[in-house]
Amino acid sequence: QVQLVESGGGLVQPGGSLRLSCAASGSIFSITAMGWYRQAPGKQRELVATITSGGTYYPDSVKGRFTISRDNAKNTVYLQMNSLKPEDTAVYYCNKIVRPRWSWGQGTQVTVSS
Repeated sequence: QVQLVESGGGLVQPGGSLRLSCAASGSIFSITAMGWYRQAPGKQRELVATITSGGTYYPDSVKGRFTISRDNAKNTVYLQMNSLKPEDTAVYYCNKIVRPRWSWGQGTQVTVSS
């Protein structure tokens, strides 16, 4: 079973930036399409970025502000978040984009507030 460990969250002012990291165990990581998800209090988990062999995808809510990337040698996927808004506040997770997904990690809290 692949284990996922997210890190890099924190408290940031509106307009600020953060870079999240997701380290995965397991050799199959390099061939796996990955995504970043977030869950705000009282809301369902939502997809905010994907990276596949065909490229990247972002929903309109984060397009132009978030960038997903990966380093297969380090079994790590990243999420660069710029121009952060209060509505980006959530716990951020990474996982496969194809079901069945791996067990969810603990996530990393991102709080955007002045």
